Amino acid sequence: MNKILITAFSLTTIFMISCQQQKFTYPVTAKDDQVDDYFGTKVADPYRWLEDDTTAQTAEWVKAQNIVTFGFLEQIPYRQKIQDRLTKIWDYPKVSAPYKEGGRYYYSRNNGLQNQFVQFSKETLDGEERMVLDPNTFSEDGTVSLTNFNPSEDGKYIGYGVSRGGSDWNEFFVMNAGDLQKLEDHLLWIKFSGISWYGDGFFYSRYPEPAKGDELSGMNTNNKVYYHKIGDKQENDALIYEDPANPNWGFSAFVTEDKEILLLATNESTNGNRLAFRKATETGKEFIQLVGNFDYNFIPVQHINGTLYVMTDEGAPKYRLIAIDLKNPAKENWKVIIPEKAEVLTSISMVGNKIIASYMKDAHDVIQIHDLAGNYLYDLDMPILGSIGGFSGKLADTITFYTVTSFTTPATIYKYDIKSNVSEEYNRSAIDFDSGLYEVKQVFYASKDGTKVPMFIVHKKGIKLDGQNPALLYGYGGFNISITPTFSMSRLILLENGFVVAIANLRGGGEYGEDWHQAGTKMNKQNVFDDFIAAAEYLVANKYTSPKKLAIMGGSNGGLLVGAVINQRPDLFGVALPVVGVMDMLRYHKFTIGKYWAIDYGTSEDNKEMFDYLYKYSPLHSIRNDVEYPAVLVTTADHDDRVVPAHSFKYIATLQENYHGKNPVMIRIETKAGHGGGMPTSMIIKEYTDLWAFTMKNLGVTPIY
Repeated sequence: MNKILITAFSLTTIFMISCQQQKFTYPVTAKDDQVDDYFGTKVADPYRWLEDDTTAQTAEWVKAQNIVTFGFLEQIPYRQKIQDRLTKIWDYPKVSAPYKEGGRYYYSRNNGLQNQFVQFSKETLDGEERMVLDPNTFSEDGTVSLTNFNPSEDGKYIGYGVSRGGSDWNEFFVMNAGDLQKLEDHLLWIKFSGISWYGDGFFYSRYPEPAKGDELSGMNTNNKVYYHKIGDKQENDALIYEDPANPNWGFSAFVTEDKEILLLATNESTNGNRLAFRKATETGKEFIQLVGNFDYNFIPVQHINGTLYVMTDEGAPKYRLIAIDLKNPAKENWKVIIPEKAEVLTSISMVGNKIIASYMKDAHDVIQIHDLAGNYLYDLDMPILGSIGGFSGKLADTITFYTVTSFTTPATIYKYDIKSNVSEEYNRSAIDFDSGLYEVKQVFYASKDGTKVPMFIVHKKGIKLDGQNPALLYGYGGFNISITPTFSMSRLILLENGFVVAIANLRGGGEYGEDWHQAGTKMNKQNVFDDFIAAAEYLVANKYTSPKKLAIMGGSNGGLLVGAVINQRPDLFGVALPVVGVMDMLRYHKFTIGKYWAIDYGTSEDNKEMFDYLYKYSPLHSIRNDVEYPAVLVTTADHDDRVVPAHSFKYIATLQENYHGKNPVMIRIETKAGHGGGMPTSMIIKEYTDLWAFTMKNLGVTPIY
């Protein structure tokens, strides 16, 4: 393979821009002769070499692309003003809801602009605060973040996880909960695992150490469950469960609150799981299967006197709560505690001898309280239409906490007395933003096939519907994930500058249960794109905006969405922001944990029909050379080992090769960052500064600052 290397001279001269003609010269990306055969269809993959993110050639290409992108961004005159305003907005105290464990209340707080949240504890709610762990000390630049933080129930230890550079790989450590001294325990090669305390140790799962060079892109297989005893070296951890016959399965083990039962959940995708159990004391005994297939989701909630309470969509696409007698666990003996309702059951907490059930109604949250027999008692009064989270605690606790937020209201924490059904405000965020100047509405529009799709629209009060407002349309549409009202500091910049912000609740998500999810998967994936296109058409038809004033944005699966729709309807959008997107639908399953997404996407190797379907909409493979694309800013990161950066690399190289219009089509590649989790505040602010500066520049918006 003959690659064209970019010289140091070309790196400094490769970006040329004429302010009058807006012409761009992009790095010349080397091509090779790689061709794959899918059921008789020959598919060229000339930028396959960019999948190897460890080579000097790829590093030089990244450097060259960033020179082009930052050369453009640095010429935007109001870029610094946007960053200054974002920094000012961001600078207010943020606190999480407290929870009680091991005789102490724990919570996290960020004073404003700290790169990472700091962990604190109190002996009592009105007691003296003690700092427990400050992740800002993990690294000078804030790129090492805290993932897990799990105090043990006996109050002796705290287990915590650390991610470096945004990677999904975690390292686990242990500290003494009393004197806060870090112990010698250090566990490696952990991904998507919790810490479940039992005795003087905990259960966790990990992968084998990957081959050198494959850490961020190699497939993750042969997951195993271990028990780690405090003080032992990792190589001495006890193997609890493995299944060599099924190397693609993933496992998680956790002990019930009463420490009676060890549960084992098995996954082969992002949807559906097997569930097994054994008594926690029965070391070495085989697990008893409760559910032996992956057809449905089974989410354990609580174990009480031999009965396991499980939330499931088996026989109930909008979920229900069932009880399983572990002495007679056959399906015919399962008992329904809370039946399926019209709304989607999203979570269950069993606290204070009550069942706190969270429901989703038209993409916002409603809370219902039941007794332990499942009898409905009352709704929890909510102050706003928004999203509600929390309600952690033990079965015997009488107090719990929850957080309420909306598109225009930052997090407000409430203390809830379960016995008396009384909530009182515990903490309210203070922010330099007047939410009273804005309004939120929910509309329902018709998609291409007539399906009614909900969409939230946020904007300043009193705007003119003349088609001249700049707008941002956001979507996701996948993996049963629901987009509910949440407060976004970054979007405040847009609202202040007269943007209409719209969030469409597309099929593929979980807003209306499993049926809504399945309507946007595999051979139904085009429904997601149609829903998003119809959302844009609704905003234009109702004069909220116009195509030249409309930006679209989505991350991960939402990045796939953005890439697909601008190929299908490039005329409908002025700016496109695909963030860490899944762009190569023919090879996504060959990297890290991509195989788990096959339940939503299907794979190019399933059959010819599935290949043809994926090939037709794959953002990388359906780029056109005969249309005017919107301005495109792709964003990704060098440590993204969930949606590997090769997706974005190959996509932008192909777009730059084929598009010859006047709009910029660029990529911003962050270093020492991953899929988004744990990114330091300073890095987040800079990234959104560039996203919004690029958007305003290409929509013709001059900010008010």
